[in-house]
Amino acid sequence: MVAASLNEGLYSTDAIWLNPLTIPKMALQNDEKSNEMLLSQAHIWNHIFSFINSMSLKCAIELEIPDIIDRHGAPMLLPELVEALSINKERTPFVYRLMRILVHSGFFVKQTITTATGNGEEEREGYLLAPASQLLLKKEPFSIRPLLLFILDPIMMDPWQHMSKWFQNDDVTPFHTTYERSIWDHASQDPKLNQFINETMASDASGLEGSKNMSYTCGDMFEAIPKADAVLLKWTLHDWNDEECIKILKRCKEAIPGKEYGGKVIIIDMVLKTEEGDEKSLETQLFFDMLMMVNLTGRERTEKDWSKLFFDACFSHYKITPILGLRSIIEVYP
Repeated sequence: MVAASLNEGLYSTDAIWLNPLTIPKMALQNDEKSNEMLLSQAHIWNHIFSFINSMSLKCAIELEIPDIIDRHGAPMLLPELVEALSINKERTPFVYRLMRILVHSGFFVKQTITTATGNGEEEREGYLLAPASQLLLKKEPFSIRPLLLFILDPIMMDPWQHMSKWFQNDDVTPFHTTYERSIWDHASQDPKLNQFINETMASDASGLEGSKNMSYTCGDMFEAIPKADAVLLKWTLHDWNDEECIKILKRCKEAIPGKEYGGKVIIIDMVLKTEEGDEKSLETQLFFDMLMMVNLTGRERTEKDWSKLFFDACFSHYKITPILGLRSIIEVYP
């Protein structure tokens, strides 16, 4: 019985014997699969937690950290920054952690400072603004600060929580699913949202000042547009769907002289990239496109999309000049 038990054991062992020549190949396959799984896990984690960059930056803006460092005029030591902040001093140890993530995400840089001490000199680290943070200062004419505070406010963030629900219902937008009315109707009833929209649009238009050759007109562009040699629509058409854009463009065409007299419509808006190239720029344009889908009826358009709009609105030709970063100047002729 002992021998039988031993033989059964040997048989069992022999049944799972592997050819030594196959072990390295299988191990390599397992390593590749494990590595792929870990990379996939990290990719998903990064997207899950990417909101932390945005919300940390919002916190810094609300605490006015970029403005405080800018006014300091030199690399600012952490104790100096803490002293200048209007915070509960029990939160002092956490300021370093906030600044660490903002340095990592490219909004501040650290610079070594040599300071005199009773025992000689000591090297310490101070904070400076990174180039991107210049556009977050209150004094900056082209500050993106109002846009950041607008988009990251709960009013604008809540509709994203209802996007899947919107895909299953008949509402116009996820914003409508959330608030049961359009963003424009909501702004007319909510002073905070109305102020957000006005401040954001004003900050983006600070370099289009009126002159004897250009004036601004309020009114309903779906109804009528005053007569003009040219009509300028800045960051407007991406808010609206194709049918609405065609109505606006037709009103523009009625307002300007014929092509023989130099009439044209000037559009400042995005032209969605379709060719391979700057993936970061494309990603940002796609973010804007999703923003239009969730909160408005519009979208970002490729040149093909723009072309169809112009010809459907009975314009003859157009010219696109991509000189404004993610946006372009589009001239459209009757």
